[in-house]
Amino acid sequence: MRRPPFGALVEGMASAAPARFAYGGIIDETSGRGPMASLTLSACLDRFTSKFATSAALTDEGRKLIPGGYSRNSFNFGPHAVFVDTGSGAHIDTIDGHRLLDLNNNFTVNVLGHQHPSVTSALQAAIPQGISFGNPSTAEAELARILVDRIPSVERVQFSCSATESCMSAIRVARAYTGKSKVAKFEGGYHGFSDPLHISAHASLTPEYGPSESPTAVPESGGIPIEDIGNIIVLTQNDWAACEHILRTHADDLACLIMELQSGAGGLVVLEQEFVERLRDLTSELGIVLIFDETISLRAGYHGLQGVYGVTPDLTVMGKIIGGGLPLGALGGSADVMSVLENGSVTISGTHHGHKLSLIAGAACMSALNEAAFGKLNGQATRIMNELNEWSASRGSSFVVYGKGFSHMAYGYMKAPGLSVRTHRDYARNLDAERTQICSLELANRGFFPVHRGEFSLSLPMTDDDISNYIATLKGIAADIDF
Repeated sequence: MRRPPFGALVEGMASAAPARFAYGGIIDETSGRGPMASLTLSACLDRFTSKFATSAALTDEGRKLIPGGYSRNSFNFGPHAVFVDTGSGAHIDTIDGHRLLDLNNNFTVNVLGHQHPSVTSALQAAIPQGISFGNPSTAEAELARILVDRIPSVERVQFSCSATESCMSAIRVARAYTGKSKVAKFEGGYHGFSDPLHISAHASLTPEYGPSESPTAVPESGGIPIEDIGNIIVLTQNDWAACEHILRTHADDLACLIMELQSGAGGLVVLEQEFVERLRDLTSELGIVLIFDETISLRAGYHGLQGVYGVTPDLTVMGKIIGGGLPLGALGGSADVMSVLENGSVTISGTHHGHKLSLIAGAACMSALNEAAFGKLNGQATRIMNELNEWSASRGSSFVVYGKGFSHMAYGYMKAPGLSVRTHRDYARNLDAERTQICSLELANRGFFPVHRGEFSLSLPMTDDDISNYIATLKGIAADIDF
């Protein structure tokens, strides 16, 4: 089945009822309580299209040259994307003339914010020496050493241009290492747009997705061969009995299980501690390579999210922050599993893999992310989650901030107080998509730029005042919605 792109779903909201998963948002220079009580989706959309009218015009102009107006359809925020002129520190300045606190941060990439001096100076020093060579750079081993020293599972590293490519590499390595071909993944897990993995990254309660205890593999796009769909075994988050049964049933064919400890692009779901520990034990028993996709969650702490869980996979996919704002992906893992890349069993190579500038920017970024930096980011995240959830609960509101508790989390309205999101299907069951979309649009209208899905991430330059203003603004929006 071909799924319409997320941006198309959101774009249709200007003239139709809100579609499922159409949630997220951005805002204006004012903060606190909104100008009118009882916010409506249509009113928020009207303010958004008026405020970002130049961006709308640029989108229309871009469609004459680029399908959709730009090459990344996840840019859409409401009916169109918001174009940025400049970024500095924790803020972006849009082409429309508005300054916004950046809670998108290029979908969690810019953990140091914009124009961080360590990254900027490292690049300025490197560029005069040459931009691109068909030779290795000493910067490769420098960044590899940082990752090996920090991430518990990583003894060897291979770099690519993106985490999508490194997820593809992980699958190939696991297949060669085990001699098996099928791949297990979770419904709601997003591991890039490649044919083998762009499957069941979202779900609904409709029959085509099958029962939750035995989900059906559903392609996210047209153009994915049926052979790729047949090679994917889909699991449900946090359902141990169902997962154990499926993994044992398919063990003879399963090369690997690829998973996010906290899912991202497909919707934010946190895997429970005991569930993850049991999966580690079971995959070891069955000879299934366990892959943690830490593309986003590497920002959870100095040792990544696997360090928080205390569970070590066989392979780890990395991306986002490791490039310091430039394109870079990496696959790391045990020397044993990664040996297939050295003994000739597996070949993976690309013209820009391990690009010098990306490696230099990445090393500068990761060096700046010391224990104190992670402590600040996670302390601010804890404050946001605790203050907003306590305030909401005291009012009997169904607004909630959720996630593992590090600097990438989500806000949303549930259909009733007390409901939560433990599986991706809970979005369809429990999330009030329209009220969540109102939150996102109103944030943009009031001076903040989160991820359109209702997720947001923090950056190191954010001050306590920035966090206070964000909390106050979300309270104001929720109070207006609840009015």
